[in-house]
Amino acid sequence: MVKRTLIDRTPEPRRVPDAGLTEVASGNPTACLGALPPPHQPRGRGARSNITGRYETRSHEIFDVGWTDGDPVPPQLRTVTIKDSSRTIVTTNNSPDISFSHSINPYRGCEHGCVYCYARPSHAYWGYSPGLDFESVIFIKPEAPALLEKLFLKPRYRPEPIVIGANTDPYQPRERELQTTRELLKVFARFNHPVSFITKSALCLRDLDILAPMAAKGLVRAAVSITTLDRKLARDMEPRAATPAKRLDAVRGLTEAGIPVTVMAAPMIPALNDRELEAILDASAEAGATSAGYVLLRLPLEIKDLFKEWLVTTRPDSASHVMSLIRQTRGGQEYDASWGKRGRGDGPYAKLIAARFRKAVSRLGLNRPAPGLRVDLFERPLGTATQASLF
Repeated sequence: MVKRTLIDRTPEPRRVPDAGLTEVASGNPTACLGALPPPHQPRGRGARSNITGRYETRSHEIFDVGWTDGDPVPPQLRTVTIKDSSRTIVTTNNSPDISFSHSINPYRGCEHGCVYCYARPSHAYWGYSPGLDFESVIFIKPEAPALLEKLFLKPRYRPEPIVIGANTDPYQPRERELQTTRELLKVFARFNHPVSFITKSALCLRDLDILAPMAAKGLVRAAVSITTLDRKLARDMEPRAATPAKRLDAVRGLTEAGIPVTVMAAPMIPALNDRELEAILDASAEAGATSAGYVLLRLPLEIKDLFKEWLVTTRPDSASHVMSLIRQTRGGQEYDASWGKRGRGDGPYAKLIAARFRKAVSRLGLNRPAPGLRVDLFERPLGTATQASLF
């Protein structure tokens, strides 16, 4: 075996977690961290690299130190958690492309590892990579339920529907043990406060004992993301999320408990999963969904490079075709952040997807407006600081 001679351009190398390679800092701000070559790609992860975040003053790139396929594979990349000591819990937005104004994210980062996730760039703000760090370094918020109750107890607080999981999934794997989302729901239930959540996990069925009574009062609704019905494609794109069948089970279980469910066929990726649009909507309607939405793939900031790395390693024969069609839906670019176009795109191909969606939801009755959530039932329970008990 002939090993390549490599030059270390920095005295401060660091180890790429579990990669079996060495990552070195580079003074070139445009350097791009390439995808990890087999067999060093971490199993069960969506990203293929730990691409440098846009706020870093130094970028990193991988170089070969001579390891081969015959060398031992490094141990599996483990997920670590970091306590988030935020003092507030509700985020507001005024985006015309978003149907809600108030949201809570119990976790930063998401272990589901969806390669296309629009939340990945947010990890760069905290000094972590939108790549492998995003799905293996998870910020947790154990104080979230207490912060929410503190907000509800403020005399001037006026209830507005709040969405849980607008950025990262509130029912990602860590929720099974931490139960932060469950404790948040208990606070919503105690105060009769309207809430909705977005997930691609069947773990939400665990909380039907809280959700069903709230649904009977018109206080809750759910959105379930179903990207594909193909198990293999789902495993490749969303390695630690629930299988498509489990997500349909979640739709069915939520519906049977009286909770209105919107199915999000999102994102639709040209030449990859967009052919399944009608099949996803058919299966969702059969499972009991009452409404549906879709989003065309978005590739802002670091996501475009992460997605292209993933395409090259998992779908090499179709990678160039997929990217060509994506550019056709974005005016020749890989992304267009214009209001009204971010989630829908433009051009003939994007308009065709939109027309197919409208026809399908009309046929299936999934174009009915989602029921509004009641705000008039909000009350501070007896025994709280602002509503003292008589006894």
